[in-house]
This record gives sequence, structure tokens and C-alpha cells, in this order.
Amino acid sequence: MPSVKIDQDTCNACQTCVNTCPMGVFEPEGDKVVVAQEDQCIACRACEASCPVEAIIVED
Repeated sequence: MPSVKIDQDTCNACQTCVNTCPMGVFEPEGDKVVVAQEDQCIACRACEASCPVEAIIVED
């Protein structure tokens, strides 16, 4: 199962990952974005590629 991490110090909560992820792995939570459904990740890495501040890491 893939592991998805968000560097909260780098993340600017733009929600690009929320809008990009086809599986709904990310959710906004207050003034940040969190990994809400890691078990749904298919490791397509669309979130990594789209994150403008490179705050997301997906590991297989």
C-alpha cells in the first residue's frame, strides 16, 4: 500500500491536491490539507506532480 505524506511546513493549503487526486485521498481541514483516505491511494502521483510547492511525497 502506498504511503502519502504532506510536509505541513511546506504546504500552503492551496488544495491543488484535493482537486487533482482521482481517489479523494486529500481533504481540507481548517487552514490546511490532510491525508484523509490514504488507503484509497493508487500511487498515480498526480498529487506530487501538481503540488506547486512540492510538499507531497508518495512512496510505494
